[in-house]
Amino acid sequence: MTPTADGESCKLDAHALPEARREVYVLRGRRALLARLLDAAEATANDVRDVVEVRDEINPVCLGVVPGSLARAGIIERVGFAESRRPDAHARPVSIWRLADRAAALGWLAVHPDRPDPTPAEADAAPSLFD
Repeated sequence: MTPTADGESCKLDAHALPEARREVYVLRGRRALLARLLDAAEATANDVRDVVEVRDEINPVCLGVVPGSLARAGIIERVGFAESRRPDAHARPVSIWRLADRAAALGWLAVHPDRPDPTPAEADAAPSLFD
């Protein structure tokens, strides 16, 4: 395995737990990203954070996995980088995304409807990063 492939594998493994634990918020982030891209030429993580409300006890870093599976599926594609406009992000670079397949985006949204917030019991039953 090349260092790049090994790094990608480590990244995917690291993203798997937050995605499983915070799947409702990741789902909402993916829906928000696709909704934005259906209406605008480009979108970034800033656009997702503007519309996805994450409870105070949840670290919003879980939204970092939002574009990954959509990009791997060929629904969206990265077209560049911009500085984040959120003060807490300290102008760090964020990816700029555009829609690569409108029909696939509409299909994805139809198959992945929004879901209600998890109950406290469901949240407690979710896998922990330390399990």
